[in-house]
Amino acid sequence: MRKPVIPPAPRRRSRRAAGAVASAALLLPLCAAASPADAADPRPASANGLQRAFAAAAAEYHVPQSVLLGVSYLQSRWDAHAGAPSVTGGYGPMHLTDARTALTTGAQRGRDARDLRGDPDRPARRPARTPHVRLPSDTELPARLKTLPRAARLTGRSAAALRTDPAANIAGGAALLAAAQRALGEPLSADPADWYGAVARFTGADDTATAAAYADDVYEVLRSGEERTTDAGQTVALGAQPHLVPRTAALHRAGLRTLSATGAECPTTVSCEWIPAPHERFGDDDYGNHDVADRPAAPSIRYIVVHDTEGGWDGVLSTVQDPTYVSWNYSLRSTDGHIAQHVKAKDVAWHAGNWYVNSKSVGLEHEGFLARPDAWFTESMYRASARLVTYLAGRYGVPLDRQHILGHDNVPGPTGASIPGMHTDPGPFWDWRHYFELLGRPFEATAGSTGSVVTIRPDYAANRPSYTDCGGQGLACAAHGSGDVRLYSDHDEKSALVKDVGDGAAPTTGVNDVSSRASTGQQYAVADRWGDWTAIWYLGRKAWFRDPAAQPAAVPTTGRVVTPKEGRDSVPLYGRAYPEAGAYPAGIPAQALSPLPYTLPKGQKYVVGDDVAGEYYYAVTFDGDAHRLVAGADRYYEIQYGHRVAFVRAADVTASPAT
Repeated sequence: MRKPVIPPAPRRRSRRAAGAVASAALLLPLCAAASPADAADPRPASANGLQRAFAAAAAEYHVPQSVLLGVSYLQSRWDAHAGAPSVTGGYGPMHLTDARTALTTGAQRGRDARDLRGDPDRPARRPARTPHVRLPSDTELPARLKTLPRAARLTGRSAAALRTDPAANIAGGAALLAAAQRALGEPLSADPADWYGAVARFTGADDTATAAAYADDVYEVLRSGEERTTDAGQTVALGAQPHLVPRTAALHRAGLRTLSATGAECPTTVSCEWIPAPHERFGDDDYGNHDVADRPAAPSIRYIVVHDTEGGWDGVLSTVQDPTYVSWNYSLRSTDGHIAQHVKAKDVAWHAGNWYVNSKSVGLEHEGFLARPDAWFTESMYRASARLVTYLAGRYGVPLDRQHILGHDNVPGPTGASIPGMHTDPGPFWDWRHYFELLGRPFEATAGSTGSVVTIRPDYAANRPSYTDCGGQGLACAAHGSGDVRLYSDHDEKSALVKDVGDGAAPTTGVNDVSSRASTGQQYAVADRWGDWTAIWYLGRKAWFRDPAAQPAAVPTTGRVVTPKEGRDSVPLYGRAYPEAGAYPAGIPAQALSPLPYTLPKGQKYVVGDDVAGEYYYAVTFDGDAHRLVAGADRYYEIQYGHRVAFVRAADVTASPAT
């Protein structure tokens, strides 16, 4: 949500720097007969080096190979990230943490001085503070952030090897699992069902709920099985064990604390605690850090906004508990998917920089860095987030699509002046395709190949557009999978990038520049086709992206589109769906509609995401008794206009099914 400390390119200074398998691998012994239930990898161990490394480590430390694979999948989906640390200083396929080492070179989160409340009628009055960042001592770091040094001691391998050598890293993970099993008084069994307690303890979580939620996820992977090609191009497989039932009793002997979920609004399938953001008054007319409301009665909840934290867990909790600063509803931890709730869903958190979106949304912060592609979002966090979003969407009627599950980078500026400063997280390295698969709403083709609407859906791992401004101004980002496709002014990669007139700057390949990028799951009307290229209507013009049949970047889908009513050359667009002036009662100032510096031109079509009534939630006082929801007669369509959504008055356009 906030800016990273990593400096952006000059033009962005105001932005957020912001399955076919047999069973030969089971022939590799674990120094004990392998259980028939341990369907680790069904393909020959010679298939590739990484698969052999899992088999070798399992044999050396007497850990069932499937358990080792399942834990690694929850940590990194078997990726090594070329030895780069995650946001929590986790390295390699096992995500072994060495936060002290990572913190000495990584960026630390700072404060964002802009108004994330996003309501000019009651702007934030207290300036943001930038606290001194002190590196914690080793004794101050929790166990979950220093599993790599312990693995080094257990294996006799160097910490450097465990950070950079995937095979050593896997061996370190196996050693940690074996040590946890022994500490629980359990035998080094060949049966995966006996390893629940050790799996639960693997991440270093210090409470039973978080440890159990993590282990439950691992055993879900063991039952379903997985197969994928890693970021190093190696295929790793884990055979399904659909009837595997873990023996969970050992966890209750681990002596972990009991975590209270009292007050938290979470599904039972995640670990969750209530850490409230303070709602406090400072004098007569200043307060923080959120507004009380009566949602979903007034206003309704229509969106869920995905953010990244640009910093570590402890700093995130410190920030959200600052009564003078901003807030969001939930934080999600990278190491184990643990969730903390800070603002009740009934109240309005200050997180999106657009008051209309804030008043109708729930904000989720995920531990991660936008401009550090290898500071990956862990599988355990993706899964916890997907469970939370599924729960919230079901409870509040939020559609599970990309017009309602927004990235912060899809939130429009409420006014033209605010556009250059809008945030750009979670950025191009958030895997929307995988996320929506976890949500049970995969992006699939629903129309024929000549359909007039497409849903952006590149192959995340193979799609690697170049980005700059990672690690410093103008520096190239490491090659990495991405869910975004780059947009050009013509069907030629040498042509100019699409320009965002509202931004006011020349488009770049900067990681924070969203002007010429379409994101996975977003839907656009087709404007033209040429060979391996597809053009879409985007920001008021044709925008081209490479879309070869052999490796398509989009799939044809159905939908509704809008175009200006007959006789109109163009119609204005808005960053918020506010009521008409006559809807405001006495005592509540009418809000200006404030068109954005964009138009919807004649002959162009844009995909409709929603049909909403104009609303404004008047909340400029600490006391919620004075708050009012103003609802108008005017209706708006939410459309996918560029990388961000926008709103157009229904009276100005004609809506129809896409042909």
